[in-house]
Amino acid sequence: MSIAGRLASKSVMIFGLRIFGAGFIFLVQAAISRVWGAASLGDFLLVIAAANLIAVMLPLGFQAVATYFSAEYGSRGEGNHLRRFVGLGYVQMAIMGCAILALGWPLTFVLGEAGAHLRPLWAQTALIGIATAVTYMGTTTLVGLKRPMAGYLPDMIFRPALTLAAFGVVALLSPVADLGLMLWLLAFALLALFAVQGLWVRQAVIAVPAADTVRASERKRWWRFATPWVLITLASDYFFDINLLLLAGLLDRTELAIFGVSTRIFALASFGVVAVYALTLPNMFDAERDADSGAFGKRVGEANLVATGLALVLFFGVLLVGRYALMLFGDEFANGALPVAVLCLGLVVRAAFGPASLVLSMHDRPWASLPSVGLGLSALIVGNLTLVPSYGLMGAAVSAFIAISLWSVSLWATALHRAKIDVSIFGRFRAAAA
Repeated sequence: MSIAGRLASKSVMIFGLRIFGAGFIFLVQAAISRVWGAASLGDFLLVIAAANLIAVMLPLGFQAVATYFSAEYGSRGEGNHLRRFVGLGYVQMAIMGCAILALGWPLTFVLGEAGAHLRPLWAQTALIGIATAVTYMGTTTLVGLKRPMAGYLPDMIFRPALTLAAFGVVALLSPVADLGLMLWLLAFALLALFAVQGLWVRQAVIAVPAADTVRASERKRWWRFATPWVLITLASDYFFDINLLLLAGLLDRTELAIFGVSTRIFALASFGVVAVYALTLPNMFDAERDADSGAFGKRVGEANLVATGLALVLFFGVLLVGRYALMLFGDEFANGALPVAVLCLGLVVRAAFGPASLVLSMHDRPWASLPSVGLGLSALIVGNLTLVPSYGLMGAAVSAFIAISLWSVSLWATALHRAKIDVSIFGRFRAAAA
């Protein structure tokens, strides 16, 4: 089977499991909206968005580069460096988690309308963020060590099931809406789940041979990569979590809930594209280790082809059935059908222009991505302020599409100029034609 065939097969299998787990999350969100009302769903989505952003910050960027360094050290058999890297990541999570739990509540006062909703739920939000940080570090490490199923399963299957269970318990025990109690149950369940995942990470890490000599310069290299990558990850993988907080003062709570559900659909679709590149990374390092530029380019091209094809399938799928999926939350949620299709069109653009940030990092230029990140976020803020007051949900979707497109094209141009590599799907077509 070709590289593209194997990659597509594994990506589709993982994405299928993600869809299965997402079914639980959609059941929870639909149930909250139907039983407790759209306002409670809006608060729930804000809590999850804030917890995701907290989780990205706690390891200080190490989870963002864990796949990168785990793949590098695993490929080279450098177990000592791998142990030191992963251990430092978990220590940083523990220290930062205690700080955010004890001192983070005052930060809600600078978040405006979003902070007012989060303030009474801050302790639960912080604990969910800590648990999520643990799984981010564990998942990215295991994927880099070529154990993607062990990495993704707890977050894809067990986390959604626990969320549904937490809602079910509270709905049965309490005659009134009690989102706070549900979040307490969910927080402690996730902490237990991802602590178990940590044991899998330990087994995978100690399986790598530790005959390498420790290089003192590696710690500086981790920080040089982690600092820009935490910003890149925040702005790319959690683009809509940031956007949801920005929109809290521009949309009413019902519209915020509709857009929040729409972005969850987009996040589900984008997971398939992210998984393609994550699964390809260890093979890219194998090619780089062997100094095989032809194999490196072929792996990037095959990954691009699969990612863009998957993004197109998801776009047309959302266009056809998105309206009916949204109506599970209530008839008013049908208004999000066209906006979510526009968001998924942005995913096609993102996939077509390729993993530029990843390739820049592999060519020792991790900071080169930051101007494009700033351009995308600036475009998002300007677009929200310009379009959302007049066009509501559709304005928010178009603003996000423009920001994603500008960001993707800018990153592609940066990689082409700085690394002399065309990471877009067009480069693959030109190579095939030649």
